[in-house]
Amino acid sequence: MKNWLPFLKSDPTVAVIRLSGVIGGQGRGVLNDATLGPVIDKAFSKGKPAAVALEINSPGGSPVQSSLIGARIRRLAEEKNIPVIAFVEDVAASGGYWLAAAADEIYADPSSVVGSIGVISASFGLSEFITNHGIERRVYTAGKSKSMLDPFRPAAPQDVARLKTLLEDVHGNFKDHITARRAGKLPEDQDLFTGEVWLAKRATELGLIEGIGHLKPFMKERFGKKVRFRSYAVKRGFFSRFSTQVVQDAVQGIEERAAYARFGL
Repeated sequence: MKNWLPFLKSDPTVAVIRLSGVIGGQGRGVLNDATLGPVIDKAFSKGKPAAVALEINSPGGSPVQSSLIGARIRRLAEEKNIPVIAFVEDVAASGGYWLAAAADEIYADPSSVVGSIGVISASFGLSEFITNHGIERRVYTAGKSKSMLDPFRPAAPQDVARLKTLLEDVHGNFKDHITARRAGKLPEDQDLFTGEVWLAKRATELGLIEGIGHLKPFMKERFGKKVRFRSYAVKRGFFSRFSTQVVQDAVQGIEERAAYARFGL
């Protein structure tokens, strides 16, 4: 009844946004700004939440999508003056940690994997394979760099050098984001941007997170036992169960498992 009476104080509400999966372009379960945008907007706008909690379980993915999602969270947090607190589940690595750093505070389970502040590009070289099987590769371009790192041709040193420059530039953006978001919390005498990962206790000592904590007990301690939780997540569409979407989801599932496997999960 008191929720309908303006002169009575309501119990505080925490909006919970679930960010679980690989960060990338398209596909069910993939985290990107286009699909998450309406969810994040609603979480910050519906009612007057005392805080927004991020449930994060992501091995990373696209640096651009990580940046877009993180920027949206920061923009809304500042516009509406709402604190954001991240809670890491299995892993917040690479782009997953980028999302966590968008929060004002980060907490994790003792066995959570945190970090991997680096950039990676991986592919295959099949030039010898097609040669051994009598296959002739025919590529025609306008622009000498258009076929850079063609997997069916031997890697050219200048192409590798060019790719490394791109990776270093993206890595620089990543480091700038973490340095800004964790300002005053990171040790000055240690390089944390090597791509290394840590469990939560060590991550706390390094200033990457605030400490050990689980979402509901933590929020009840901060906002009181009567705090309410309102969950927000991307919903699966009805037609995603059928046709080619099933095959796409299966392939995506394999790729996602491979991403998590890099951290022993």
